[in-house]
Amino acid sequence: MTLEEKREFFELECAERQVWNFPEIFGNDNQVFLEIGSGMGEFLRMRALINHNRNFIGIEIKDKRLRQIINNMDVVRHNNVRVARLFVDDNVTEVIPEGSIKRVFINHPDPWPKTKHHKNRLIQPAFIDTLNRILKRKGIVWIATDDKAYAEWIVDKFVDRMDFDNLYEDGFSREPEAGHIVTYFEEMKRKEGFPPYFLKFRKICALHNVITKPENIIQTEEGEEDDQ
Repeated sequence: MTLEEKREFFELECAERQVWNFPEIFGNDNQVFLEIGSGMGEFLRMRALINHNRNFIGIEIKDKRLRQIINNMDVVRHNNVRVARLFVDDNVTEVIPEGSIKRVFINHPDPWPKTKHHKNRLIQPAFIDTLNRILKRKGIVWIATDDKAYAEWIVDKFVDRMDFDNLYEDGFSREPEAGHIVTYFEEMKRKEGFPPYFLKFRKICALHNVITKPENIIQTEEGEEDDQ
């Protein structure tokens, strides 16, 4: 199968104001998991094989990486995966339906360590607002980073909010969850002496509830199970 034929199957169009219809795209009503910044695609491919009863969207902004991800997938084994060239910003709900994503994975985002570059970090209040909009109730944001300062930055950004719970009592964990997939980048950083920090946050209410009805935050979300 040629790369172009694979692109025809795997790649989603990001046409303006054409919101993706996941049941139509995947042919089922399974939960949808999203990976932001899929890199070389190994996490996306392996996770999709492990969770074959879940649907996966991987997004990248670099076409070269997107081509690599697509080229390494199989239309039969990875028929629950789609990818797109997309930047996650305030306009993302023109493509990703609000309240449609069960879990978001972000593997090793650029830490931009210099203070003057912190404004370039992915995890910012506006970005978390966007995550809130696309996540389902009790949806999960899972992040891995090898940079301690960035891990602490991320925790601070989420702790300041009323719409997410931090699921790690100490802010983050050094132990991976069961079934964790080690990416090429993570393996490289481990060899350099930088094992990852794992962070996990759960959406507990929609943004409008934070503004208008903060007293109802926990009440409105009770009774739903975390979906692995």
